[in-house]
Amino acid sequence: MNRLRKGDQVVVLSGRDKGRRGAILSVRDDQVVVENVNRVKRHQRPNPQAGQQGGIIEKEMPLPVSKVAIWNPSTKKADRVGFKTLGDGRKVRCFRSNGEMLEA
Repeated sequence: MNRLRKGDQVVVLSGRDKGRRGAILSVRDDQVVVENVNRVKRHQRPNPQAGQQGGIIEKEMPLPVSKVAIWNPSTKKADRVGFKTLGDGRKVRCFRSNGEMLEA
């Protein structure tokens, strides 16, 4: 079970975008793509077969998982993720600071 999932609200801990918040768009191995964070300009060649226009496009690039932390709305701070096993045997993610579950 991954600690971070697509759709989670995270905050960037270090680097150029330190302190910025956003939702996770994708998770791959040990990297995440966060909306409107780590945006770069890329020169793209046109591809008429795929209907792509050429030019300079801005897109989000992946960040290492270690540079982001999940956002805890109750404490309004970045937090770490732990795991709890419920009485019925399900394993759920929870915040380490106050023990609240992320999903029911």
